[in-house]
Amino acid sequence: MELNLGTLKHLINKRTDEIEQLVAGTGYLPRTVIGVATFLLDNNGDIDLLTAKQRVTFDRFIKPLLTTSPGKPKSAG
Repeated sequence: MELNLGTLKHLINKRTDEIEQLVAGTGYLPRTVIGVATFLLDNNGDIDLLTAKQRVTFDRFIKPLLTTSPGKPKSAG
């Protein structure tokens, strides 16, 4: 998956409320999701560098937010 780094940066800078809504009740912390997104930004979006746990965080929270319009987060399931 090719990541749009601008969209990823916008997600962690302007859409933190959506991250908080998505992680609510899951046991994950918003800062964990933001940390994984920041790691991806620092590494030019190279998903292959993620650990298994980071990849789960990416797949469960970041990826759905990158594929939805701002203001309409998908359910974490």
